[in-house]
Amino acid sequence: MGMTTPPRTLAEALRARTDASLSALLRARPDLLSPVPGDITQLATRAGTRASVVRALERLDRFALQTAEALAVAAEPVPYATLLALLTGDEPGDGRSGNTRRAITDALPRALATLREQALVWGDDDRMRLVRTARELLAPSPQHPSPTGLGPTVAEATSGMSPGRLQTILTAAGLPATHDPVSAVHALTALFTDRARMGALLDTAPAESLTVLDRLVWGPPYGEVTPNPAPPVTWLRDRGLLLPVSARTVVLPREAALHLRAGRAHRVPEPEPPVVTAVAQRDPQAVDSAAAAQAFLAVSTVEELVKGWNGGGPPILRAGGLSVRELKRAATALEVPEQVAAFWAELAYSAGLLASDGEADERYAPTPAYDDWAALPAPERWSALVTAWLPATRVPGLIGGQDAKGRTVAALGSGLDRSAAPEVRRRVLALLAALEPGAAPDPETVLARLRWEHPLRGGAAPEDGTADLRSRIALWTLDESELLGVTGRGALAAQTRALLNEGPGKAATLLAPLLPEPLDHVLLQADLTAVAPGPLERPLAEALSVLADIESKGGATVYRFTPGSVRRALDAGQSAADLHAFLAAHSRTPVPQPLSYLVDDIARRHGHLRIGAASSYVRCDDEAVLNEILADKRSATLRLRRLAPTVLAAQADPASLLEGLREMGYAPAAESADGDVLITRAGTRRTPHRTPPAPVPEGPPVPDTLLLDAAVRAIRAGDTAATVARKDAPESATATPGSLPRTGAAETLATMQAAVLTGSALWIGYVNADGAASQRVIAPVRVEGGFVTAYDHTADEIRTYPLHRITGVAELADDATA
Repeated sequence: MGMTTPPRTLAEALRARTDASLSALLRARPDLLSPVPGDITQLATRAGTRASVVRALERLDRFALQTAEALAVAAEPVPYATLLALLTGDEPGDGRSGNTRRAITDALPRALATLREQALVWGDDDRMRLVRTARELLAPSPQHPSPTGLGPTVAEATSGMSPGRLQTILTAAGLPATHDPVSAVHALTALFTDRARMGALLDTAPAESLTVLDRLVWGPPYGEVTPNPAPPVTWLRDRGLLLPVSARTVVLPREAALHLRAGRAHRVPEPEPPVVTAVAQRDPQAVDSAAAAQAFLAVSTVEELVKGWNGGGPPILRAGGLSVRELKRAATALEVPEQVAAFWAELAYSAGLLASDGEADERYAPTPAYDDWAALPAPERWSALVTAWLPATRVPGLIGGQDAKGRTVAALGSGLDRSAAPEVRRRVLALLAALEPGAAPDPETVLARLRWEHPLRGGAAPEDGTADLRSRIALWTLDESELLGVTGRGALAAQTRALLNEGPGKAATLLAPLLPEPLDHVLLQADLTAVAPGPLERPLAEALSVLADIESKGGATVYRFTPGSVRRALDAGQSAADLHAFLAAHSRTPVPQPLSYLVDDIARRHGHLRIGAASSYVRCDDEAVLNEILADKRSATLRLRRLAPTVLAAQADPASLLEGLREMGYAPAAESADGDVLITRAGTRRTPHRTPPAPVPEGPPVPDTLLLDAAVRAIRAGDTAATVARKDAPESATATPGSLPRTGAAETLATMQAAVLTGSALWIGYVNADGAASQRVIAPVRVEGGFVTAYDHTADEIRTYPLHRITGVAELADDATA
């Protein structure tokens, strides 16, 4: 695969690469594989397109990008020594700059290797070239100033200047006059690049002129002037140190700026990544315990949120998502700020625990996957949440902001996907994992490291209108990590390290001993409350949440028994005896008498009134109770009228009638058409099966090894067919380079049959069933039934081709397949 002469084009440079090197290119730039290029020339062309080059530049770290920027401002071809001088400067400095020089010298080979691997730079070290599209993107221009802050060269800035003006500049600069514009430009360029002569010229400059140069030297190099500029500006303009771009704009030429910069293309080269430092060193065990406590709280909070939407959650906005009012209601129920409540809702949604119920009046409701998740032990539930959070492209931090149309971004709505989020989250956690256990990082150093690794990818999404989206995602990642228990007191927990390195199973194993054991009892008190001194077993917690209302949460949860909560348990099918037995079995203290009286009193009155659908009706064996209801002014909205001594009809629906009578202090029960009491069970509403929202990928996925190997073989095969030597073909078979051969059907068949007899190889054009055209080199073995069976040199296997799909054939030179 070696070449005896330097490559003249990118295609020749790629053709000289090994298969491993081509695989590395396709792995680094997977967009080049969509679709697989037909040959090396197509690969080189695609690698030079603007969109592909922009994506490749976005993947570069700071120093690799600075290296590319230095190549963009150097005259091609660029020797290695020239590039090194642009990065280090050509003047020795103090000890610190000497350390920087050594760091640049050590890092430059790695940066060039990266640029070459991604086909952004090609050529040997003594003749390096930047891909033309990259040069256009990085080179300076009035419309797109160079990131280096350098302006155009003398030749570029004087391209439209009159010969007379050039003569005036040469004379003022002390150079011999010449009537040849090219010679004049060369003379001025030579002056600016000669350190001794340039230094002597600047020694004669007024101090005010040097001040003007100091303002332009590090960019931007353009400045505005008046029709009658000040003397300092006139002195510089007369000597070509400022060249006109337009009637009111001048520019500092690149060669002059490099002299003033001591030959450096960048003010601050950054050959080494910033170090992530720790602001505190904490006890690793304390970190793990704090993270475990927060992990348990995270699991409990998600469960509480979803359980609150068991019977049918909040309605979905017409545009999608959760309304501000419903988000505030959820935040109040969870006792957290609205932004935190939005994060928990998004986490449950990303984990597939919440979804739309799909009804005409769409609402959010738990999915069947929630029941499976809730049945898992707490450590496994936490692992499932973190595993769903890491690859999610939805960014809860954007909730409450404005989209491109000025609309507020709603929780659970559209417009929250950012494809960079998973990569930023994993990178932030990887940086934390690289620190010592218990080390809490300085967020600013984390952001500095991320900006160094991908300096061109820190910009905003177009609809955000704010800068540095990746930095904001990184800060949100740190906050969300604390909420989830991924970190504790700012440091990465051991269970999180295990999850990142060994998987969710190992993380759950490490987390389990740090979580409190669930309890099977509560402490009943005389004030109609029950205290749970820790987390309860799931059956007990579910039963108690029906029988009582949660009054306060924390280390111990306080439940309060009310008439409404007891009635809720009776509506769920429990009897008074069942409730007494439940309380006695799960209380470490005797059941208080007031609680027993409350249960008996509500049970005695429960179901005394029966409500069914007529529209609706009230039935009661006690006429006095019905008389009392009719006489009560609060029943006027129900529009009741007596149908029989023990039956009232209402124009309200049964649910509204139930609610209205309960507000009046009664304990009615709903009944079926057969007269049986209807039992309402909590938590029975579930959506149909739903899959979690799929992450939005950031560009084409990285191909696996098998795909890469197959793609490289196909590219090599196509290149072999496109470049193989051929015998002189008849006029009907001739084609321009890269096109398919064209011959008639009879000539194609005759050539194939002759090749079978002689055992020679042929160059063919072939169009498959999808219409994709390719060139192949084959050795025909048999021709019959409208098919040719041949050894395909490009695919290295025996294949059969329909003759009607072969566009043409041509014989190869004798040594073409040797």
